[in-house]
Amino acid sequence: MNEIHISMSGSPGAEFSAHWRITHEGETTEHVEDRGTVPAEYTFIGTELEGAVKLLSDDEQLDVDIQKGTNRTRSSTQGVGGTLTLVMR
Repeated sequence: MNEIHISMSGSPGAEFSAHWRITHEGETTEHVEDRGTVPAEYTFIGTELEGAVKLLSDDEQLDVDIQKGTNRTRSSTQGVGGTLTLVMR
């Protein structure tokens, strides 16, 4: 199995929205978080992940760390409306 782990950090209490598309064995599922808060963690089983994360809080920072096996990507954004588009294959 391929485990994809997402860790959201940054300014404590910062609010975000996230839309994840996870593909596993040819099937794609979606997970939507309309209003999450930092810190947050998600774990999915899949071979591919696509996501869009938008910071909803002003004057806050959002850091997103995604790990799948030995591959890791880190991204961050600051300020209300900051959006990250993330892909892990």
